[in-house]
Amino acid sequence: MIRTAVFCTLLLSQFGTAQGFLKSQGQKIVNEKGENIYLKGLGLGGWMLQEGYMLKTGDFAGPQYQIKSKTAEVAGEDGKNEFYKAYLKNGITKKDIDSLAKWGFNSIRLPMHYNLYTLPIEKEPVKGQNTWLEEGFTMTDNLLKWCEDNKLYLILDLHAAPGGQGNDANISDNDKSKPNLWQSEENQKKTIALWKKLAERYKDKEWIGGYDLINEPNYPFTGTNPNGTDEMSNAPLWKLQKDISEAIRQVDKKHIIILEGNGWGNNYNGLPKLWDDNLVLSFHKYWTNNSQDAIQNIVDLRNKLNVPAWLGETGENSNVWFTELNQLLLKNNIGYAYWPMKKIDNIAGVTNVKITPEYQRILDYWKNGGEKPTKQFSKKVLMKIADNYKIENVEVKKDVIDALFRQVGDDTTKPYKNHSAPGRIFATEYDLGRIGKAYQDHDFQNLWVSSGQHTEWNSGNNMRNDGVDIYASDDKVTNGYYVGKTEKGEWLQYTVNVNQTKKYMLEIRYNNDSAENAAVSLRTPAGESLSTVTLPPSGKGWKTVSADGIQLSKGENKIRLYFETNNANINFLELK
Repeated sequence: MIRTAVFCTLLLSQFGTAQGFLKSQGQKIVNEKGENIYLKGLGLGGWMLQEGYMLKTGDFAGPQYQIKSKTAEVAGEDGKNEFYKAYLKNGITKKDIDSLAKWGFNSIRLPMHYNLYTLPIEKEPVKGQNTWLEEGFTMTDNLLKWCEDNKLYLILDLHAAPGGQGNDANISDNDKSKPNLWQSEENQKKTIALWKKLAERYKDKEWIGGYDLINEPNYPFTGTNPNGTDEMSNAPLWKLQKDISEAIRQVDKKHIIILEGNGWGNNYNGLPKLWDDNLVLSFHKYWTNNSQDAIQNIVDLRNKLNVPAWLGETGENSNVWFTELNQLLLKNNIGYAYWPMKKIDNIAGVTNVKITPEYQRILDYWKNGGEKPTKQFSKKVLMKIADNYKIENVEVKKDVIDALFRQVGDDTTKPYKNHSAPGRIFATEYDLGRIGKAYQDHDFQNLWVSSGQHTEWNSGNNMRNDGVDIYASDDKVTNGYYVGKTEKGEWLQYTVNVNQTKKYMLEIRYNNDSAENAAVSLRTPAGESLSTVTLPPSGKGWKTVSADGIQLSKGENKIRLYFETNNANINFLELK
């Protein structure tokens, strides 16, 4: 009973009125009324700072400076500049923030690249001084206004610090031919000055949720691991974050300051006595189990220091993993920010930026060489990609949104699409809902950090982010996709509105490229059999089989398609 009461209290506290400056109060983040504020956030990864995997250039250009070089190679310097101007303009707009608020988020994490706010140290006209660039500040001003309009908290995150804060070059645009943050006192001074400048600008802004000082430090100060996971003292990291804090407090006494440990944010070894009474500890979580032991280290540290914890970055996994993680975090009163909002060919995020065949041609050239695309062609293609980043042109992933929010506390299913009988039901349009309720699949998440083994969930990497394997379809009648890699014991559920109580004829459009018969059955959620259908070998093509006598009642029916064997690829069902 006590656990249930605590869970319900936390659930209600999510919806507390968000107003006034956020602050830490014991182990909670609260507003000025003392109400618990449960941060449900999204990180705008890929906007101010590109990472190669988000644009499908990761195999040959990971850090942003390399992506820019590749872009200039094919489109010219002018073409590159035009593309980036459009990319930044389209990447995040008021419509994006309006959408995030509508979907259920109450906070935004902004990953900032320092070079939008100030020059690199090697380009400063006067050594040791700071030239301030209006572009980054204006972008942040606009974003804050959109957040204020939607009552969303904006957390500023220095994602790419001057010089780069670690050996993982992709996440901080680290050019290893130049001194990094830890090798250069000038870079550290510029980092401190940038935060002081930001604090001066936003000190009176209540919808600034906090200052996330250095994203995912990963550096071997004294240890052997190149990303700092075995560091025991982390002395330079704690000194710099303390120095930044002191600079901020010279001009801003109110906003939360967020610390991150070494080793991509999670190594808090050597943390000295906390130097401020308005701190939050951030950690990052990817590809680990969603059990209490997976977060117990940060919970123990939170309890020991009596300070809030926040999951500043997570994601890149399946809907099952998202729902289970959010249930775990809610029970522990730990807010979150998922990653990222937009990337190309994305099923594991709230939106998908659509790739084009022409962009794939440029990617192929960059990776494999061959005939170089013309500047005119490349510029046109890249401008089309920039246009695809507009919120009105992306594909909104309603299954991901449903998993992040509704499914956390609701185990019922909802129709993915309105299906009726008579009518055609594409196999990929099964119900929205948790595994075991809307579908069953044997492979449904990636836990490689915990298990040591990489596993796929949707191995086709198309359309939806559940465990169901969905591939692009070449059938003559299609919604673009089919369900494949099916295994015995897996199933899919469909909600069907039936016009008339009667027995319907069922047609199944399928492919079975094995040498053996496959079989599927239709059942009710209670297990009542409606029909079993044999699917003979079909070679590489698609075939249709039919069965009579599918008894359905007028009104809403939920039917499940069970895979009785392996090797049944399904395009659609049709009830006549």
